[in-house]
Amino acid sequence: MRRNLLPIIVLLHFAPATLCAADRRARFLPQLQPGQIITYLIRFQSDKTVKTESRVVAPMVPNAAQIDAHGLLRIEILDVQQTATRPAIHARGQFLTLDTGVWIKGPKDKKPNWDKERVDPNGKTIEFTISPDGSANEVKGLDSLFPEQQQAWQQWVARFALAWALPPDGMKSGEKWKSEQAEPSSTPIAGLQWARDSIYVRDEPCQASQLSLMGDVSPSSGPTDTCAVLLTTAKLKQNSSSKDATPQDFKLHELRTTGTAKGTNEIITYVSLKSGLVVRATEDAIQFMDVVVAQADGSNRVHFNVDAKSHAEVLLVTETPLNQP
Repeated sequence: MRRNLLPIIVLLHFAPATLCAADRRARFLPQLQPGQIITYLIRFQSDKTVKTESRVVAPMVPNAAQIDAHGLLRIEILDVQQTATRPAIHARGQFLTLDTGVWIKGPKDKKPNWDKERVDPNGKTIEFTISPDGSANEVKGLDSLFPEQQQAWQQWVARFALAWALPPDGMKSGEKWKSEQAEPSSTPIAGLQWARDSIYVRDEPCQASQLSLMGDVSPSSGPTDTCAVLLTTAKLKQNSSSKDATPQDFKLHELRTTGTAKGTNEIITYVSLKSGLVVRATEDAIQFMDVVVAQADGSNRVHFNVDAKSHAEVLLVTETPLNQP
């Protein structure tokens, strides 16, 4: 009997510690210091098609576009202000370029036409503040960047600021939460809102990335980290009537809109449990809009359909040819 009691005593001894570990809540705000520099690789591809039916010229109709943006973004932390809930971060960003002929490539990308590559020789920067509510404010210099760089920066800041939108008291593995956010871009449909369902899926080994001289991405040579895997699925809800979906800014121009919009996206984010930094994140989004824009009296009607798909990837990079001797 004594021999059988020993394993039971050991189990009883360790049970409280195991329960505490399982119940432990992780907080994901990045641990940043003034002067700290971090680098991210951003890839963003989007394909938007527009079908229009109109007898008049309609400048408000969106243009079809294809974007394939690749950027290596260097972020310098200028100041960190602690508040009662979350910190406010003031930072400066700059897109880096490698040696001539070097290209940041994706797995399905074709060899680029080097003569058409656009490189910013002036080293333009963008300054911004991430407020305690997670919004990017006091943004300076964004308009001076190429459109592709603007898209890449917007993708980065949306993924990086994720921690500011998480429950302030932390989370534990398996926990779920919901959130809502108004569609930030201006659209002909009023009352668009994203309804998000998120879950802290599990913890996984993870690693920052390194970039070769030829633009290949591989795991860094540094130690392996542990990341929380967060999954968010979102649906675009329309709170306005399809028979009268006119936004306020359209009303000011004596326009009236009718129609519908819908969309879905999925975001997978790996956040370091040690540093709080986003190590890797991907987003896949699909959106559709069917809208009629007309004068308030019903004249000069323009009917258009918009189909848009996008894929974005953000990777924390700790080694590149730029910081190698």
